Amino acid sequence: MEERWKPSVTVAAVIERDGSFLLVEEHTSEGLKLNNPAGHLDPGESPEQGAVREALEETGCVFTPTHLLGVYLSRFRRPATHEDITFVRFAFAGTASEPAPGWVLDDGIVRTLWMTPQEIRASADRLRSPLVLRCIEDHLAGRRYPLDMLTTDPTVYCPEIKTS
Repeated sequence: MEERWKPSVTVAAVIERDGSFLLVEEHTSEGLKLNNPAGHLDPGESPEQGAVREALEETGCVFTPTHLLGVYLSRFRRPATHEDITFVRFAFAGTASEPAPGWVLDDGIVRTLWMTPQEIRASADRLRSPLVLRCIEDHLAGRRYPLDMLTTDPTVYCPEIKTS
C-alpha cells in the first residue's frame, strides 16, 4: 500500500512595531537563516495556540494574535539530503510584549532582531523560506481575516475513542 502524503503543519507570528518586524536568526541545516517566530504545530493545540507558544519559545515575548494573515502551502527540497517536504503554514499577525527578563531562547535560535521591510527584502537570500517575506508583504498589503475563521474541534484537546 502506498504511504499517505502528510504535509508538515507550521505556525508563524508576524509582529510589527514602529515599521519593523520581529524576526529570529536561527541555525538550520542550510546555515544561519532569518525567520518569523515560527515552528511546527504540536499535538493538542490549535494553530493560534501554536503561534503563541512558538513566539514565546523563540523570542521570550508574549504574542497576542489579532487576526489570521493567511494559510500558505509551500514545498522545499533540502539541498544536502534531497528530502522533499511540503508545508502548510498558518500565519497570524498581532502584538507582542517585551521579552521576559532572563528568557532563554529556544534551542537553535541565535538572536531576535527587528528589521524593516526594506532590510528583509535585501536579505532574501538569508530567509528560511520565501513565506517569511510573503507573510510580511501580505500584512503590509492589509490582509486581515478574523481569528474565528479557524475552528479547532474539541477532539484536538481530548480525542474521541471510537468503539465498534
